[in-house]
Amino acid sequence: MRASLHLLGFGLRSDLVTPRSANFRPPGWPPPRDWPVVIDKDGAVVSRWGDPRWDVAPWYGRPATLNFGDGDEGVAERLDAENADLLRLVATWLIWGPTAPGSVGTVLSSFSQARQIVALCSRNAICASQLMRFPRVLELVPGVIPPSSFETVLALLQRLYDARELLGFTIVNPAGMARLVVAAPDHEHVQTPYIPPRIWVYQVKRLHECLTEFNGRAEQVAACFHFCLEAYGANYRSLAAAVRHKDQNKGPFNAKSKLRRNCTYHGPFSATAARFGISDLLKKWATGEDLEGVQIGDFSTYMSVVTYAALAYIANFTLQRKEEVGSLKASCAQWEDDDKLGRVLIICGETTKTDPDSDARWVTSPGVDEAVRAAAAIARLRILFDQHHPRVCATPADQDDPYLASTATEPWGAGVGQARPYHIRRPLLDMGKAMDRYPYLFDQEQLKISGDDLQIALRLTPNLKDDEFAVGKVWPLAWHQYRRTGAVNMFSSGLISDSSMQQLMKHCSRLMPIYYGRNHTSLHLSNEVHGAVVRAMYEVQAERVKDAVSSDRFVSPHSPDRRDALAVNVLSAKDLKSLVSMAKRGTVSFREHRLGGCMKAGSCEYSGIESVARCAGGDGAKPCSDVLFDRLKEPQIRADLARLTEQIKLLPPGQPRHTALIEERKAMENYLDVISGG
Repeated sequence: MRASLHLLGFGLRSDLVTPRSANFRPPGWPPPRDWPVVIDKDGAVVSRWGDPRWDVAPWYGRPATLNFGDGDEGVAERLDAENADLLRLVATWLIWGPTAPGSVGTVLSSFSQARQIVALCSRNAICASQLMRFPRVLELVPGVIPPSSFETVLALLQRLYDARELLGFTIVNPAGMARLVVAAPDHEHVQTPYIPPRIWVYQVKRLHECLTEFNGRAEQVAACFHFCLEAYGANYRSLAAAVRHKDQNKGPFNAKSKLRRNCTYHGPFSATAARFGISDLLKKWATGEDLEGVQIGDFSTYMSVVTYAALAYIANFTLQRKEEVGSLKASCAQWEDDDKLGRVLIICGETTKTDPDSDARWVTSPGVDEAVRAAAAIARLRILFDQHHPRVCATPADQDDPYLASTATEPWGAGVGQARPYHIRRPLLDMGKAMDRYPYLFDQEQLKISGDDLQIALRLTPNLKDDEFAVGKVWPLAWHQYRRTGAVNMFSSGLISDSSMQQLMKHCSRLMPIYYGRNHTSLHLSNEVHGAVVRAMYEVQAERVKDAVSSDRFVSPHSPDRRDALAVNVLSAKDLKSLVSMAKRGTVSFREHRLGGCMKAGSCEYSGIESVARCAGGDGAKPCSDVLFDRLKEPQIRADLARLTEQIKLLPPGQPRHTALIEERKAMENYLDVISGG
């Protein structure tokens, strides 16, 4: 085994481990129990190989542990000593093996999957290395693997089998994996839900309202925060002492502080909030309009509400994942000057989903700048205390450019006792938990699903779970929903007619597809978001095709038979997935224009954008055979027709412009004749 040790080496992305580090390569196999596996930036040993838990937060930048189950405490299921050591060997191979994934997140996921199987063996009083000798226990394995993870677990078991000589044991051999494949549960992949337009518009407007109100009084909030910090520092003699000292009676807004020596009582905090002009903000967003007696803790809650509102707003318009939004810094917003589009807002941050990149780019709406400003303002306030907090220890670099996702570590904040080093980032709360913690951010009644909401959602995600998505239930907002919804909304002007949606999406829908489509070489745009945008483009196109040929909304200017002929390929598709594939191949197409849409495969020299004369026969010829008229566009066409008629009166007959407008007017009249009789 000594000869194989040269194959091992630290395989994760971390600046803390170099080839000269004591934890770069195991000194033996199995490694000695006192071998330091995790060493922090100060050189202190955080975890040793034989510890019941490895704290890998220094590598991950957020709280994370590998729990082997043989300690005295911990929420994970306990394991016997033999299986715990076997799991340590698996973890060692995942991190230091020749095929280490590089990502700490991937290691955590693989470790969790392996632990489920090892724990099953421990419950049945066998060692995982003997699993193949106990077929009845092997039959139980599919029951502990989530159906959605079955393929990845099989891949992990195969990699462990391939490394059996190095590991010194086998968990499942090829014959066992074949039995698992046969027993694999059926799994229908449920695509990320698309948020219905009404609900999406409501939550975006509400987030924007919260951010606008904060930015309008950011100076008052900052002044109040500075006053509170100074008051706490004075009563406790230092800000650091305000954390270490457990005597809450010294608090400057606690009436009992009047009885303490060298302490000043500033009256109830509600008076301070009123003096700085922010009490109405705290009541509206932190305590509820109908509650009185604002407390100092509500001040921290309000700041956290604004922070989550800002991060959610950013996620709505950048298509970032939760982890990416949570890693943004105050300097993340940058403006790019484009020769055709003008100033474009770019969000710069870190992505580690596939290819690691500490400086990726996301194109976004200019309105996101307001969200960044709000979250950055709060982060800069909180870090004023974080630099004094004995456990947070924010560095000068952190103070210069703090994370947007700040936590309530101030002396009166809820997170002061659970504070961690600043570089160890807490993951953002799931949206559901955030809504529970901050119940005044959204009105639950507004988030309840209507019949129309559900109908639209099912059109784009047909297999939604009935127990979660039903009329009358509150829509379960989630970070990952923002990604798909934002991508679909860029291309959904024909599907979604809500005027508020159009107004909110005007920047995002125009700039983002253009930038991702043009694939600007000067910017390191997120490839994953580019893929999501392209995928959504084809999904929406397929949905439009389906709607055009299967509803009464669209009518052909020729005959019903013509629309039926256009529908042959579409109706032969079994589902939306088939339509998406056809759209990508160009077999079916639907390009929206002013009168409805064009179903011509390939390009069209007339386009129907600048003029619809050729589409609807305004030039004296028959209407185009590929055109379909949209009944929902009638109000706009009538308004355009009236405007066009007035323009014609102002032009001398015979001029090219006059002739073009006459043809345009005739095309619109033909449209109105068709839809009125169709």
